[in-house]
Amino acid sequence: MAAAASSSPAASMPRSGEQIRAAFLNFYAERGHAVISSASLIPEDPTVLLTIAGMLPFKPVFLGQRERPAPRATSSQKCIRTNDIENVGRTARHHTFFEMLGNFSFGDYFKQQAIEWAWELSTQVYGIDPQNLVVSVFREDDEAEQIWRDVVGVTPKRIIRMDEADNFWASGPTGPCGPCSEIYYDFKPELGDEGIDLEDDDRFIEFYNLVFMQYNRDAEGTLTPLANRNIDTGMGLERMAQILQKVPNNYETDLIFPLIQAAADLAGVDYHQLDDKGKTSLKVIGDHSRAVTQLICDGVNASNLGRGYILRRLLRRVVRHGRLLGIDKPFLVPMGEAAIALLQGAHPSVIDRQEVILAELQREEARFLETLERGEKLLAEVLASKPTQISGAQAFELYDTYGFPLELTEEIAEEHGLSVDLAGFEAAMQEQRQRAKAAAVSLDLTLQDAIEQVAADQEPTAFRGYAVLEHPSCVQALVVNGEPATTASAGDAVQIVLDTTPFYGEGGGQVGDRGVLSGADLIVAIESVSRTRDVFVHAGRLERGQLSLGDTVNAQVDRACRRRAQANHTATHLLQAALKQVVDPGIGQAGSLVDFDRLRFDFHCPSAVTPEQLAQIETLINGWIAEAHGLDVQEMAIDQAKAAGAVAMFGEKYADVVRVVDVPGVSMELCGGTHVANTAEIGLFKIVAESGVAAGIRRIEAVAGPAVLAYLNERDAVVKQLGDRFKAQPSEIVERVSALQEELKSTGKALAAAQSELAVAKAAALAARAESVGSFRLLVERLDGVDGAGLQGAAQSLADQLGDGAAVVLGGLPDPSDLGKVILVAAFGKQVIAAQLQAGKFIGGIAKLCGGGGGGRPNLAQAGGRDGSALTDALAKARSELEAGLQS
Repeated sequence: MAAAASSSPAASMPRSGEQIRAAFLNFYAERGHAVISSASLIPEDPTVLLTIAGMLPFKPVFLGQRERPAPRATSSQKCIRTNDIENVGRTARHHTFFEMLGNFSFGDYFKQQAIEWAWELSTQVYGIDPQNLVVSVFREDDEAEQIWRDVVGVTPKRIIRMDEADNFWASGPTGPCGPCSEIYYDFKPELGDEGIDLEDDDRFIEFYNLVFMQYNRDAEGTLTPLANRNIDTGMGLERMAQILQKVPNNYETDLIFPLIQAAADLAGVDYHQLDDKGKTSLKVIGDHSRAVTQLICDGVNASNLGRGYILRRLLRRVVRHGRLLGIDKPFLVPMGEAAIALLQGAHPSVIDRQEVILAELQREEARFLETLERGEKLLAEVLASKPTQISGAQAFELYDTYGFPLELTEEIAEEHGLSVDLAGFEAAMQEQRQRAKAAAVSLDLTLQDAIEQVAADQEPTAFRGYAVLEHPSCVQALVVNGEPATTASAGDAVQIVLDTTPFYGEGGGQVGDRGVLSGADLIVAIESVSRTRDVFVHAGRLERGQLSLGDTVNAQVDRACRRRAQANHTATHLLQAALKQVVDPGIGQAGSLVDFDRLRFDFHCPSAVTPEQLAQIETLINGWIAEAHGLDVQEMAIDQAKAAGAVAMFGEKYADVVRVVDVPGVSMELCGGTHVANTAEIGLFKIVAESGVAAGIRRIEAVAGPAVLAYLNERDAVVKQLGDRFKAQPSEIVERVSALQEELKSTGKALAAAQSELAVAKAAALAARAESVGSFRLLVERLDGVDGAGLQGAAQSLADQLGDGAAVVLGGLPDPSDLGKVILVAAFGKQVIAAQLQAGKFIGGIAKLCGGGGGGRPNLAQAGGRDGSALTDALAKARSELEAGLQS
């Protein structure tokens, strides 16, 4: 398997991002690797916020905490990294969102096989000339160097030994670790093999990293060989696309450039004519648009904490760079649509979550634009004074008064060659904290709204709701109609902080309680209860009387609502236990909702739960309910709880003392929610739906307790209505519907055939209009009132009539009254294709004039558009381009 034996790249070699990904997975699947779907960007690993590497989903396997999914595996894993966000758009290869192709061995094959396959994939599948490749090995890894040199045949001067910082992987200070070997692409092989410096980013790019996990490191740093040695590799999809597509950077590959083009179109600029600053802004928008779309798809919502803060920061960077390009209107939704269209082939979950994604983009952009313009004006005034540095006080004023993120101030300052006095900013922030502590009401305008400002100065609320549902309480803070106040009157919308409360505040997936606050001639209807920094906020409407700060009220929880929430919450715990027993013991929670009338449970699972498994789960849970298990709820030390087997949610941070909810012999979880005293109180459990919500994440929706009766009554009413309409008994409805479906299917086929025949008949009259261009026959016509299949059939029929020299383009509106849908079809004969014209590429370019796109095979292709008013001009453009192409 010598390097010199590899053949030169052929036309069939993978080139597009989709082809590169598929080729990698197919290569390893053919070699016995199980293809594992990408895990969510929200990892199970509680030590990291986001999935930052392709191996992260397998970390429990490598650490011996979980059974291996297969002896060998391969995946294309979605990843997010923001530790070097300032380099995005400025370098050729830094991204926030990227895909990591990987092949993994869990105690199966090892070093030689991994190296040989990596070389075979690189040179024979991807067709890279061995002269363009350099490999690195750990300075002490003689074995790896010998394999590369003697088995693979790499020139010794192109095997570079590197230190531990570059070529030794470890999961932490202790545990599994090992040397690694990397493959680099050399853009300038003509410079020779002498003095190779792999730190030269202009000449070399590392695209494939092979980690040989062969040691265990103890607390003293001693390395001992592992009993089962593992392979963990990673190939950057974007980097390989840059190499194979021969473009100057990752951004100009087909994985990102369509988004850059979409942003350029919105800004009315030409990417290739822009200066470096303009190109950087477009690259940031293109990169971040992929990232935010995938984050929202996987369940992240913008906020000021954790993953939500990362999403918010990325969204705000997109908006600001759009404004730098001159985009003066909201544009995140169009960019989201473009990202979904680009990503849907490899990540179909973005289509399922499209409505959620676009709604979050629209909401967050509107929120940011409210404060951005004022902050930018103030910062522009500061910059106009030609300072040598942005002072801490100025940066804090932007942050404190206008909600302008410090990171944006730093970015804008850097663009003007300035820095920000971060120490001064922190000093101003500390002074503000001291002022807030001394004030009766906090005035920290960096908070989201008035209630957060008020709550920031309150002591944590004492929660009494585990033991009682009614309790006397004192009003500590009051917000009326969105503004801090001292009194409220009948009709006012209020948010109230009490010193102590029996109301459960929304948390752990469970909604907040409902109920009333009452007193002498006072009634406040509480509609929801939330938590802000451990302060419970009771939101509702004052229905009668007056309420003032310092008043004592009787806080009373709606008992019926609480019972329903308790039933659903305990049922959620039973559901997780049943999933572990029926589907997979390794199932982990990815989120939940416990409402009064329903429950929802999201969990990590690579495939759908089958109907048979769902039936088993229902039976198991209803059995546990009927067995009347009494719940045991205790507070204990976190270590004691984990030792007892209590299930914790990945990513959650727990206090030293935790609350453990135990259904003996069934389920034990760390949980702060409210529960029934005995499973018999639930009554009944019914699964309503099972679906996928993100890559590797499934969702079960269900009802429990009294909500089951309402659900069954609704279903029963539907069945009765269907029975009346079909004149059938309930047991006959399915058969009757199936018969109607078959009848409709047959009718649909007959209609489609008739429409296709009609389209061909209409088109037959067009054949006489074909023009001769040299030895070719050119026909470009408009044909409205025909669907895509009919138009495609007509184009093919005309091309067959006109012969091998036919170049046929048909365009039309399926519904002439609807200018929002355009269909374009091209059919080319063999001679036209030989003249370097391909139907797929050609019609895709024409469709862009109608606000769309598409493509297909060289001989027959279809595209669509959204602007029917541009169809005439698009067909004229098709005619002129074909005439020019056929005459050349």
